[in-house]
Amino acid sequence: MRVRIPGLLRSYTGGVETVDLDLAGPPTVAHALAILDARFPGLRFRLIDEQGAIRPHIKLFVDAAIVRDLDAAIPPGVELMIVGALSGG
Repeated sequence: MRVRIPGLLRSYTGGVETVDLDLAGPPTVAHALAILDARFPGLRFRLIDEQGAIRPHIKLFVDAAIVRDLDAAIPPGVELMIVGALSGG
């Protein structure tokens, strides 16, 4: 599966915009994020808080549908897109 990384998080991926993952385990969002974090340590912490919830400024999309549950399944051949909201004042 392919994961798209937003510009604001690419400093944690060495500038990589897309990552191809082999989900050998359960095809869930949580598993995909665990694999990403193994490849890019600290990335998961930028997406998921200490209670295991998706951070408020992060949106995850599986096949263009927003995902709120980390246990959501990822069908074969589908893309996971990470989107970070910009804020300021």
